Amino acid sequence: MISKETVIRSVFTIVIFLSITATIGIVLLLESKQQIFSMINSSQNEMSVTPFPVSVNLATRAIIENPAVENFFDETLASAPESKNNWWNKIASIFSSHEWYQNLASPVGRIVVIWPGDRKEEAAKNIGDILGWNKADRSEFIRLVDSTSPVIAEGKYYPGQYVAHKGATPNDMKDLIEQEFQTKILSRYTPEVEKQVPLNDALIIASLLEREASDFNNMREVSGVIWNRLFKNMPLQLDATLQYVRGSSQYEAKWWPAIKPADKYIKSAYNTYKNPGLPPAPIANPSAEALLAALNPVVTDCIFYFHAKGGQYYCSPTYEEHVSKLKSIYGQGR
Repeated sequence: MISKETVIRSVFTIVIFLSITATIGIVLLLESKQQIFSMINSSQNEMSVTPFPVSVNLATRAIIENPAVENFFDETLASAPESKNNWWNKIASIFSSHEWYQNLASPVGRIVVIWPGDRKEEAAKNIGDILGWNKADRSEFIRLVDSTSPVIAEGKYYPGQYVAHKGATPNDMKDLIEQEFQTKILSRYTPEVEKQVPLNDALIIASLLEREASDFNNMREVSGVIWNRLFKNMPLQLDATLQYVRGSSQYEAKWWPAIKPADKYIKSAYNTYKNPGLPPAPIANPSAEALLAALNPVVTDCIFYFHAKGGQYYCSPTYEEHVSKLKSIYGQGR
C-alpha cells in the first residue's frame, strides 16, 4: 500500500515539474517576441546592400554555376528574421494568431505574419484577423499594396513578421510591407540584375517555387527544370498554377485546392498546361530565398520532376525515365 507521504511527495514533484516547464515555456515565448522585435529593428537599420547574384543567361539560354550563390544565401538570407531557418521566427509564426501571445510582451504591439507562398487574399485575412479589420479594411489594404510600384497583381506582400500597433490601419500596414519589399527585394534588384532577368519574370518563377518546392536547395533544383522548359519552349505544366486559378473562384472553399485531371483544361492565362511560357503574374508572394533560387537554378538536364509523398524529389531528362520512376514508386505512371 502506498503511504500518504509518498503520494504527497509525488504530487509535489509533479507540481514543481509542471511549474518549471510552464515557466520555461513562458520565458521562451517572451524571448521569441523580443527577438522578433529586435531582429526587425536591426533589419530596418541595415545600410549595405549586396545585389542578387544571377546564374541565368537569357541570351545564350544557359545556366552557369555561380559560386557566389551559397555565400549570398548563408551570409545574407539564412539568418534574416523572415528566414525559415530562424528558430525564433518559427515560434512567433506559430503563436502569432493567439491573443494571449500577442499580449505577453506588449499590450499594444502586434506581430503579424505573411507566410512565404501565401496569396495576397491570405495575407489580408491573416493580418486582418490579428488587427481586427473588417472586410472593407482588408479590401482597402489589398488595393493600397497593389497600387504601389512596381504595379503587379501579386508578389509584393513580402513574407515575414511585421511589428505593428494593434490599431494599425490598412495604410499603416501597406507602408510597412512596401518598405520591406523595397529593402529586401528592390534594393538588391539593381539595374544590372534587371538586364539579366526582368524582375517580373523572377517574381513569377519565385512564386512558383514557393508552391512547388520545399527548402532552398530544392527550390534551386525545381528552378533548373523550369528554366530548362522555358529554354525549350515547353509548357511548364505546374499544378500550382491550376490551384491558383481554382482558388481565385469565390465558390472554392480552399486557397490551394487539390487538383483534378479535368483542371488541366481550365480556360485561364494562368493554366500552364494549356499555355506556354510563364503565367502573366506571380501566383503567390515569394521570399528573397525563392527569388535567389529563381535567379540561380542548379545546372541540370532534367525537364520532368515530381515529389513523392515523403517529400523526396525525383527528376528526369526524358519522359520515359520520368514515367519509369513514377511506376517504381506508385506502381503506375501519372
